Amino acid sequence: MLIVRNLEAGYGKLRVLKRISLHVNPGEIVTLIGANGAGKTTLLYTITGLVRATAGDLILQGREITRERPERIVAMGCSLVPEGRQVFVTMTVRENLVLGAYVQHKKGNREFMAELEQVYELFPVLRERADQLAGTLSGGEQQMLAMGRALMAQPALIMLDEPSTGLAPLIVKNIFAIITKLRAAGNTVLLIEQNAKAALKIADRGYVLETGKIILEGPAEALLANRDVQRAYLGRDLARP
Repeated sequence: MLIVRNLEAGYGKLRVLKRISLHVNPGEIVTLIGANGAGKTTLLYTITGLVRATAGDLILQGREITRERPERIVAMGCSLVPEGRQVFVTMTVRENLVLGAYVQHKKGNREFMAELEQVYELFPVLRERADQLAGTLSGGEQQMLAMGRALMAQPALIMLDEPSTGLAPLIVKNIFAIITKLRAAGNTVLLIEQNAKAALKIADRGYVLETGKIILEGPAEALLANRDVQRAYLGRDLARP
């Protein structure tokens, strides 16, 4: 689904990503964990074209996207759910969702009503709040709206940046349950998450990013059991009784 090969990117003279290579297979949940400032969000922004790669290759479903514009990358099947939700607060829930289908309208696909119904089935609260301003929703509801908006573009790959940030534990549990439903429905997910334990529990594979470099990768279960991962990201020290 996605191949990232020897990717480098940053901001001006600041090099954030340093020859990163990873891949995401169709139908997988792959999680990327790491400390703040490791480059996780920069990686997602580079994949979506919001940050330009200075070296390396990005391949989505066999097509080169390294130099594509962000709107073209969405149209080619990659959607981002940004950190902090970033919904359009002065628009209604339904207007946010319809706007998410913009690229489908542009391609002449007018079957967005069926897609809207699927989003409502996945997030029933959005149907209940359809005419409510997005800015009046709770944090958890806004996260669901951001996810639903991304799904309206009918992506092959959906990327989520810190979906649990600022949410209560019960809401976080619900969000992660929905992410597993996305996989069951045939979606492919690239997940960035500070809650490493929760992310690894639902993921198929994972990568550990540190100061712009991949330092560890493997099956999610293996990373959960890894002493260094537990000490650095799961809040456990196996040396203690």
